[in-house]
Amino acid sequence: MMRKSNLLVSILIGIFTMAQQQNLTPELLWSLGRVSIDAVNDNGDIIYGVQQYNVEENNSTRNLYLLSLNGQVNRLTQSKDKERALSFQSNDVFVYSVGKDIYSYNLKSKKTEKINKENEILSGLLYSNNYNYFVISKPVKLEKVLGTDLYPKLDKSEVKVYDHLMYRHWDTWKDGNFQHIFIGNSDGTLVDINDEKYNSEAYSFSPDSKLLVYQSKKLFGTQDAVSTNTDIYLYDLFSQQTQNITAENKGYDTNPKFSPKGGMLAWLSMKTDGYESDKNDIKIYDFKTQKTMNLTSDWDNTVIDYVWSKEGKKIYFLAGINATKQFFELDINTKKIRQITKGRHDYVGINLAGDFLIGERQDMNHASEIYKVAIKTGKETKLTTVNDEIYHKIKSCKVEERWIDTTDGKKMLVWVIFPPDFDKNKKYPTLLYCQGGPQSTVSQFYSFRWNFQLMASNGYIVVAPNRRGLPSFGVKWNEEISGDWGGQPMKDYLSAIDEVSKEPYVDKNRLGAVGASYGGYSVYYLAGIHHKRFKTFISHCGVFDLESMYGSTEEIFFPNYDIGGAYWENPQPKAYQEFNPIKLIANWDTPILIIHGGRDYRVPYTQGLEAFQAAQLKGIKSRLLYFPEESHWVQQPQNGIIWQKEFFKWLKETL
Repeated sequence: MMRKSNLLVSILIGIFTMAQQQNLTPELLWSLGRVSIDAVNDNGDIIYGVQQYNVEENNSTRNLYLLSLNGQVNRLTQSKDKERALSFQSNDVFVYSVGKDIYSYNLKSKKTEKINKENEILSGLLYSNNYNYFVISKPVKLEKVLGTDLYPKLDKSEVKVYDHLMYRHWDTWKDGNFQHIFIGNSDGTLVDINDEKYNSEAYSFSPDSKLLVYQSKKLFGTQDAVSTNTDIYLYDLFSQQTQNITAENKGYDTNPKFSPKGGMLAWLSMKTDGYESDKNDIKIYDFKTQKTMNLTSDWDNTVIDYVWSKEGKKIYFLAGINATKQFFELDINTKKIRQITKGRHDYVGINLAGDFLIGERQDMNHASEIYKVAIKTGKETKLTTVNDEIYHKIKSCKVEERWIDTTDGKKMLVWVIFPPDFDKNKKYPTLLYCQGGPQSTVSQFYSFRWNFQLMASNGYIVVAPNRRGLPSFGVKWNEEISGDWGGQPMKDYLSAIDEVSKEPYVDKNRLGAVGASYGGYSVYYLAGIHHKRFKTFISHCGVFDLESMYGSTEEIFFPNYDIGGAYWENPQPKAYQEFNPIKLIANWDTPILIIHGGRDYRVPYTQGLEAFQAAQLKGIKSRLLYFPEESHWVQQPQNGIIWQKEFFKWLKETL
């Protein structure tokens, strides 16, 4: 029994700790270490990295650590660069990259050796099990597109010349280089296993070191832009022959992995060409029967990632369920699926270490830390405490799960996040959060930009609906957004905010709507149909005009599938008239903050300029926040701090 004196001390410590706690700020958010697993060996040794940002210097470092299953941590590197473990060469040696250089590190001797002594740009170094072969990836110049390629004497030119689409992707202009796979042997000879204009990735050796598997989208230029047809290839190291084992499937085939004994090969597969958010199934190829089997065809959800069991009789996978991301077990023979983990959290990755699954776990109040999960019982044990000291000083926010009726008679999960020290007798300004994707879950993710804890800590209630089109609620719910961007999903948004607004603690006169990408599109669209519900809007990298978006985005397969095709088709897909925010601009009458990155090639920055110009010419209070060197995301520390300061500055001005 605790003595009274000890009890008093404990109470006083608790009161003192609570008194020292503060609300989350942008500066505290950017001070958190970003934890991620790089590699796990057969002994259960975990190599992970922690990325730390320096706002003053506007850069970051990433160092490597060794973690055991009992939670023991040893720092392995200490530099001012970004280090990333690539793979284990053996159970005692792993290889890692620092900038353009690759090193090996011996866990026993603690010795480091540089591998690419001539500073050749390499990536993805991987060894075969017998160590006779290794594979690397490096760029190969196969196309002349730069002015200096075509006119060598004009060496100060900056022109680019293209004869096809997919001339840029996400945030990078194509320069004529293609990422190719090279196989090397003990004498250092490197052989390019292909010489065509396509990229190859996600490779691994078979356990007997005779085969190499990799994924590649062997489509070029305009064909690449209009299709998702990625295939799985087997390369025989001895015959040097390549076999496409997924030729019959026209959608995405990705992430191939050999079974531990090499008798089977697994990968993730989407069946529909052009549909990037199709259901992701686990398929296996049996080398003995030469047949392919879909193991999750009858499971009504989509797979994110997976690992083989040690015996090769089961597969453990990561998938979303009811707006959380959990671990599952799949029996290969029976196709029976068992959920291993449960709870209000997300797992980000999945690795196998003996009888445990290893992954980064996060929730709306905590950034990722590494956990181990007992496969049999589902017991979760926290292994790292990188950010615990900071979180002890930060007040948490209450997160409530609500199921709300939609206009078509269905149930929708909505997260409601409350400010620290929430008082139900007060009234709070409230934000409707609109998710991007459009098919990405509003799960228990911890974003370093769209951070619900940070929003709530600034005094706002956040309403985050899992509207139509978000995965983890079955395939049909996920599919219902395609071709209907401005239809039922918008009704779902309004159902969520209208229902929560019935609560006495919600100030109905101080509602805002915020979002990015498709969420930014949602904000533009809601601005034309909200009928005075909202007092302010914030749109980041949002789609404003579906026609000009179609004419300038890079992955054409996306609008072809989700919007219905090109705007010049006859008849024109209905989305261009019925679901185009630019058609509703006459109804805009509410203040709006518009944010865009200059290097966003998915939703080009001109979408933001068009929206800002329309708002200004209509005399609507509006502001443009433009980041010339940022892409679809804001990644530089100082830009990130300014993004958040302007975000909350705008809300204070208008809400």
